[in-house]
Amino acid sequence: MKLRQKILLVAITPLIVALLAIAVAVRHQANLLAQQQRASVETAYVASKETELSHYVALATRSIAHLYESGQNDDETKAKAINILASLDYGDDGYFFLYDLSGKSLMHPRLPDLVGKNLWELRDPEGNPTIQRLISKARSGGGLVRYLWEKPSTRKMAPKLGYVVMLERWGWMLGTGIYLDDVDNALAKIDAQNSVNIRSTMLWIAVIAIASALTVALSGLALNISEHRVADAKLRVLAQRVVRSQEEERARLSRDLHDGISQWLVSIKLQVESGIAKLATNASRPDSARVSFDRAANQLNDVLGEVRRISHDLRPALLDDLGLAAALDHLASEFREHTSIEVDFLSEGNTEGLSDVANTVMFRIAQETLTNIKRHAAASSVRIRLTGGKQEISLRIADNGIGFDVAGVSQHPKRGIGLRNMHERVNTVGGRLELSSSGEGTTVIAILPRA
Repeated sequence: MKLRQKILLVAITPLIVALLAIAVAVRHQANLLAQQQRASVETAYVASKETELSHYVALATRSIAHLYESGQNDDETKAKAINILASLDYGDDGYFFLYDLSGKSLMHPRLPDLVGKNLWELRDPEGNPTIQRLISKARSGGGLVRYLWEKPSTRKMAPKLGYVVMLERWGWMLGTGIYLDDVDNALAKIDAQNSVNIRSTMLWIAVIAIASALTVALSGLALNISEHRVADAKLRVLAQRVVRSQEEERARLSRDLHDGISQWLVSIKLQVESGIAKLATNASRPDSARVSFDRAANQLNDVLGEVRRISHDLRPALLDDLGLAAALDHLASEFREHTSIEVDFLSEGNTEGLSDVANTVMFRIAQETLTNIKRHAAASSVRIRLTGGKQEISLRIADNGIGFDVAGVSQHPKRGIGLRNMHERVNTVGGRLELSSSGEGTTVIAILPRA
């Protein structure tokens, strides 16, 4: 995986993790709120039904109050009261029921087969004594009882909320109730709606996550393309500089060969031919020919010196044989001889440990700096310090020349090529170049890490 892809992955991953964490937190909170809403609705619904049931029972007792409060306990009066209660109902499954205190069913409009039967021992599917619990609640002052009972409209057992009271003088338990499966259905609708809302929220979070990831990815892609274009442009410029540097080096080498070595070789050829001609015409007098051969020999020495100079400029042998410090010392001596500028060179610490490429970079920076001093600085003295540290080696070259505008030269398209080359050389080996200049002189510092 490429570095840019890794960076893009590192950028997207925390975003996705954060959105997933938000989604989990939102889902948890949504479920918690849904449960709380369900509980609140159930409580409110049941409370309203409890009030409703107490009103129903109150209405039923008032409907027979004229009989119950008449003071008559005969069977006819009670039968009238039972008929009145049996005629009262509300909805498909809303009715009243009567039991005596022994558990005998006195009235059940929806299940007439139970009338006259003693249901004291009747138990629901869970084993709870239904009638006993209802009578017990009535004896204790009346109130609400939850139990299971067959729903008339479906003929299936369903949870029921009953409300019972005691008619003490007649020994009756009067009650009614509502089936709670309606409540469960209403709560199920609420749960379904909450589930839809939660899914919708999760979907929106997923859409936002995907959109965010795509935005980051597209931004990274656009940045990648932009960086590629910038890098390609820099590479093209660098390639042009390399080609131009190569052509300049070839041109310089061609001039050196043509203006120096080539002319000397032609002169040597003429001297040798002159000596041969003198020997051929006057073999008895070799002294005249010897003068021509001596001149040719001297010129050959000059040619050898020029070849050594060109070879040294291309690749100093001292750099490979004796190391960087010796090569810089020799470079300083040659610069002093050719320019008459005072050069003070000093090597401090352990200056070994650079790679061959880094040694060449350091030497070329020194060459370029001294060339610039010779051409532009108008300096009278130069100080060169090569310092070896624990982690890096630095080269400091300072002159007392007239200085120059560093920013102006660096930004000029046709000037500062040497400075740009120096920066690029240092960057290729992981080092850094520091440059400062004023009217009191210029200082160049190259710092390279040890290999």
